[in-house]
Amino acid sequence: MSFVYRPPTEPYLKVLYHDDDIVVVDKPSGLLSVPGRLPEHQDSLMLRILRVFPSAVVIHRLDMSTSGLMVLALNRPAMSNLARQFQERTVGKTYTAWVHGSVGNDGGLVDQPLICDWPNRPKQMVCYEHGKSAQTLWKVQKRNANQTLVTLYPITGRSHQLRVHMLYLGHVILGDQLYARGNALTGASRLQLHATTIQFTHPTTAQTVSFDSPAEHALEFLNP
Repeated sequence: MSFVYRPPTEPYLKVLYHDDDIVVVDKPSGLLSVPGRLPEHQDSLMLRILRVFPSAVVIHRLDMSTSGLMVLALNRPAMSNLARQFQERTVGKTYTAWVHGSVGNDGGLVDQPLICDWPNRPKQMVCYEHGKSAQTLWKVQKRNANQTLVTLYPITGRSHQLRVHMLYLGHVILGDQLYARGNALTGASRLQLHATTIQFTHPTTAQTVSFDSPAEHALEFLNP
């Protein structure tokens, strides 16, 4: 069945904070971060933001199916400053996810290089020969009978990094339309991945700022 884009409209745009330099928003699952190529894929967080903040610039993205925090710049100096922080990996980010199965260990590091799986794009895959370095720290928060709630700390920011790294561990994120199969796919109505916190240096004040979007407001906390 072909993909039909039906972006959520309630809420249309959830702004958590803004000043003269930045705006922090809480993106819902199912909404593109930036417009797609096709006319029917134009509705996006970026398009909605521009209607309120015409000078906004996207610094980083979330997958369409991932919900949670994004920060955008409102002027060129802020854009350059924030882009440098992301490039230098000084931005702190945490994600919360429900994964399939009961994870045995309490935490660890996934250090597996990633590359686009071109015949199956936009899927990514582990590739030791040509892949780009990718690392994710993870920690178990809660275990149910066949589901585990984990906190993910991406060190790098590769496309689909968290999704492929959890798949590599043998515990795919629930509801993942690209990588999950069987009960792992049908056990949730959406990808159970949420960008929970973000911390960075404010581009003008140079103060450390942090924002939080509790996972319980976004994810399906499944019964044991």
